[in-house]
Amino acid sequence: MVYDPGVLRTALAAAVGDDPQLVAELRAAFLESAARTADMLAGSRSDGNWLMAAHRLQGLAASFGAVTLMGIAEEAAVGAPGDPVVLRRVRNAIAAFDG
Repeated sequence: MVYDPGVLRTALAAAVGDDPQLVAELRAAFLESAARTADMLAGSRSDGNWLMAAHRLQGLAASFGAVTLMGIAEEAAVGAPGDPVVLRRVRNAIAAFDG
């Protein structure tokens, strides 16, 4: 699967314009929140917690125009809790934005 980290830059630029400092701060906030939510997903010990974390990640990704991450989070929400393949895909998608 191909990840396009440029979509995050484009979404942030559209939201805040040409303020590189603000774009950098929002990007860092997105990455921190996405990583924290991925940790919640990985640490989920019940179906309800897994679903909540997947939906939270899906909403976060949608807010920042991260369509690929949003799709993976949606797969997590309808898939089996603790699925290691989904967790790896989530981590890879987030790492692609951190480059």
